[in-house]
Amino acid sequence: MSLIKELSKGAAKAAKKLALLSTAQKNRVLSAMAQGLREQQATILEANKLDLDAAHNAGLSPAMIDRLTLTPDRIEAMAQGIETIVSLPDPVGATRELCTRPNGIHIRKMRVPLGVVCMIYEARPNVTADAGALCFKSGNGVILRGGKEALQSSLAIASVLHQVLETHGVPKDVITVVPDPDRALMMELMQQKDYIDLIIPRGGEGLINFVTENSTVPVIQHFKGVCHLYVDKEADLDVALSLLLNGKTQRTGVCNALEGLLVHGEIAAAFLPLVAQALADKQVKINACQRSSSYFENATILADDEFGEEYLSLEIAVRIVDDFGAALDHIDAFGSHHTEVICTTNAQTGALFQRSVDASVVMVNASSRFSDGGELGLGAEIGIATSKLHAYGPMGLESLTTEKYLVDGEGQVRS
Repeated sequence: MSLIKELSKGAAKAAKKLALLSTAQKNRVLSAMAQGLREQQATILEANKLDLDAAHNAGLSPAMIDRLTLTPDRIEAMAQGIETIVSLPDPVGATRELCTRPNGIHIRKMRVPLGVVCMIYEARPNVTADAGALCFKSGNGVILRGGKEALQSSLAIASVLHQVLETHGVPKDVITVVPDPDRALMMELMQQKDYIDLIIPRGGEGLINFVTENSTVPVIQHFKGVCHLYVDKEADLDVALSLLLNGKTQRTGVCNALEGLLVHGEIAAAFLPLVAQALADKQVKINACQRSSSYFENATILADDEFGEEYLSLEIAVRIVDDFGAALDHIDAFGSHHTEVICTTNAQTGALFQRSVDASVVMVNASSRFSDGGELGLGAEIGIATSKLHAYGPMGLESLTTEKYLVDGEGQVRS
C-alpha cells in the first residue's frame, strides 16, 4: 500500500473512533493542545526559524514570509483560538425538528461530521493547529499537506498535537501530517475519494486552480481576496479614512486586506486629498483611474479593465464612481466574493449594500480585517469559502458538518 493511501485509510479509521467521543472528552483534549503549544513554544519557534531561513534564501515574497512567520504572540493566538473552540457549542449531534407527516412518521435532521477533511496549504503553519482543532471538535479526521516552505513548523506543531492525543488515548491519525511535500504525493492525495470527503486548499490562486482541476474529491474554493471599501456620499470621512488605513496597512499579506477603494463622486474632492496624504505617509503605492489620479503623486493610471488585482502589499487601486449603482457594478466585475465594505451614515444605503453585494462577508462601517473566523466568533477558521457549496465565508465548526435525516415511525409502510 502506498504512503498516501495508508495515511488516508488510517485517517478514515481514526475518524470513526473520534465520532464516538463526547463533547467533554473532546474539550479536554483541545484544552491540553492549547497548553501544549504554549509549553513547547521554543521548540516551535526553532523549527519556524529553519523555514524562515530557507524562505529568505529562496527569495520568497514579503507576503509569503509574513504568512510563514511565527512569533510568541502568534503562537499564543493559536492557543487562544483553540480555547475559543473549546468554549463554542459542539454542532455534532444537534437536531432540529422538521415535521410530522400525515401518516404519522416524525422527521428530524441531525448534524454529523463530514468524515475526513484534507487541507492543502502553503506557507501557513498556523493552519496545522487551526485545522487540527476545528476538525477534532467537529468530529472529523484531518489530513494536513503543508507546503515545503512551512514543513518544519507544521511538523513541530503537529508533534505537540500528537503528544496530547496519545496522552488522552485518542488515535493520533485523527490529525495526520503528510511528511513529504512532493507534488506527486499531493496528486495521489487528491485521488483518495474512498477515504477523503472534502479538500480545502489554502494558498495562492495557482494552488487553488491546480487542486480544483485535478481533484476527484469535492473541493471548497477560495481563489483570492480582492476586497473593496466603498465610501458613500453620506459617509463619515474620518471613519472612512480609519477603515481604509486599517484594511490596507494593518497587515498587507492576508486575504481580508483591502485591495480597492471606491469613492462616490460627490465627496471625492473632500475625501481623496485626505487619502493621498494618509497613504503617502504609509508609503502605499497608488493605482488610480484617470479621474482620481490627479489627487495623488506618481499614481499609476489604470484602464477600466485593469482593476481586480490582489496586491498583498502596500499597494491599492482607487476609483471614483458616479453613484451607488456604479460601485455595485465595479464590485460585481472585479470583486472575488470574499469581503466588501461600505462606509455610510445612511442605514438604508448600508442595508441595500448588504443585500445587493455578492460576497461571503458584507460589512457596514467595519474594517475588512474582521472577515476572519476568530473575529466573527467561530474560534479559528479552517478556510474562507468563496464558492457557495456547501459553505460561504469563514468556515468554522458548523461548516465542517452536514445533516442527515432521522425518521421515526410506528410500523408505517408506504402504500
